[in-house]
Order: sequence, then structure tokens, then C-alpha cells
Amino acid sequence: MEIKGKTALVTGGAQRVGKGITLGLARAGANIVVNYHSSAEEAAQTVREAEALGVSGLAVQADVSDWEQVQRMFEEVNNKTPGVDILVNNSSLFLTTPVPSMDMGNWHKVTSVLLDGSFYCTNMAAFHMLEKKEGAVINIVDLSVWEAWPRFSAHAVGKSGLMALTRQFALDLAPYVRVNAVCPGPVLPPDHYSPEKIKRSADKTLLHRWGSPEDISKAVNFLVDADYITGEVIIVDGGQRFGHRQTEEG
Repeated sequence: MEIKGKTALVTGGAQRVGKGITLGLARAGANIVVNYHSSAEEAAQTVREAEALGVSGLAVQADVSDWEQVQRMFEEVNNKTPGVDILVNNSSLFLTTPVPSMDMGNWHKVTSVLLDGSFYCTNMAAFHMLEKKEGAVINIVDLSVWEAWPRFSAHAVGKSGLMALTRQFALDLAPYVRVNAVCPGPVLPPDHYSPEKIKRSADKTLLHRWGSPEDISKAVNFLVDADYITGEVIIVDGGQRFGHRQTEEG
């Protein structure tokens, strides 16, 4: 699919990797819609940066885990744009969920955003895409799809479910809508990471360095453009998935 002139909606597109994806699509000529939950100032700034690249921008508030809010978001987007051609399901809550526990709050928050939110948004975007007979959906997963992460059960299950949704939607929305995933590795350290932890993460990759949000953006743009790829995932992790094999076998 040609990106230029299309409308791209990025959930959680105001900050961090989501912002990098948003601006990467804008640089390729897409008019962008930034979904945000509570980051209104950041969303407005991202829209301004996108518009400076010569495309139109729109910020829309919605909690993607809420079905009614997602419907209202798409109603607003459809009223103000020609409709969503490219959807990037990027929203995620990175909260711990240790087990056993009597508090199910974080479990429901995390899985609702990753699973319900991605399902709701893809479901709504599919109406326009199928009518137009063209569309691309990109889901942002991570390495927890292939390995368990301590204290992050909801996150690992949610991302694994999102990978399953990638394959399911690729099947159900074919042949007109292609659905793929991008799996980032260490591309943007959280603010609380110490210099020592940043170095440890870099050393776990085969390239011995961190990537950048632009590396994820390039993979997203490639999958939007690659018309004969669907139901697949591109891992952009500098070899982190196999980095633990650098020093020993078995």
C-alpha cells in the first residue's frame, strides 16, 4: 500500500515508540491521527510535529479498552477524515502482575488494553478498509510472546494474545486487509533505568547496542508498503532474542 495520502491511526501515538511510529508515517506522507488516553499535551505536540512535515494531524482521546469510547473515537475520525487506511495497535500498559495475588486490578488493566483494545480498534477500522478494499493493520508485540517475563504475566499473555489476533485478523480480513506485527527489542530505555541496566540490556543483544524508535518506524512502514506479506511478524531487537547464547550453549 502506498503510504502517501493515506490516513494512519496510531493508538498510544503521542509518546515514546508510538510517537516515533506516528512521525515515521507522517514523513512518508500519511495524514495522522494520534490516539491518547491521558497525554493530551504530548499528543498535541506530536500532531504539531507531524503537521510541520506537511501532512494533516488530529489528536483523539479515548481509552481503547472501553468499547463505547472506541466507537466514539472512530465516529470522530470518520467525520474529520476520509477514514482509517492504516491502523497501528501500539497502546500498552507496562504494569507488574505478580502471582499469587488477591488484587486483579493490573491484570484487567493490562489485558484489556492489549487484547480488548486491539480487537475493538481493528474491528472498527475494518469496516472502512473492507469497503475500500484496501487496508493495513500493524500490531506492536514484544519478546514476551516467545518467553515468560518474571512478574509480568498479564503483559506476556496480552502480547501473546495480540500475536494470535494478528494471525486471526489476517485470516478473517483477507484478501483486502493485511495484518502484521512488529516486535521491538530494546529501543528506548525507560526513565528509571540506571546506566548499568542500560548497558546490561545492550550487552544482551548481538549488536551490543540499543536501537531507536526510528528502527521500529521503518519496520512499520515496510509492512504497510509490502503488499504480499500478511499474518507475519518482524523482530527488531538487535538479536536480543538469541543474545543469551553469546557465552554458552545448552
